[in-house]
Amino acid sequence: MKLPAWFRSWISALCIGFAVSAAAQGNLEIDTPAIAALKQSMQQRHAQLAPLYAAGAVGLASDGSVTLRDASSVPLARRAQANTLVAAENADRAALYREIARANGHPEWEADVRKTFAERWIDRAQKGWWVQRGGAWVQK
Repeated sequence: MKLPAWFRSWISALCIGFAVSAAAQGNLEIDTPAIAALKQSMQQRHAQLAPLYAAGAVGLASDGSVTLRDASSVPLARRAQANTLVAAENADRAALYREIARANGHPEWEADVRKTFAERWIDRAQKGWWVQRGGAWVQK
């Protein structure tokens, strides 16, 4: 399944956005095989996560992760699959944040990378998706 152009540009914009914010620290361009592989994995998984976002079952947490926000909105027979998708997405996100910091030669930036991505994921979430702001879940 071909992913929507908005999603492909969303991932790229997040990486570029971090590079721009890090520019004051060294005008960094971040692109490694590890980062490309993580972005590819996330793009492929998005096709399965999108209906969960749309249904409100899954939301974007303020810490840069994805959360199974309303498990009751996922049929019991599909709940294990939803949990597996969320866990895989969060593993890739954590690895992405770590790899971006590492690729910049500053592994200590990982928390800043996570924070930047969290803000951008939430800002760019589609209308109707659930996001966490200030600890509270709100629908965009």
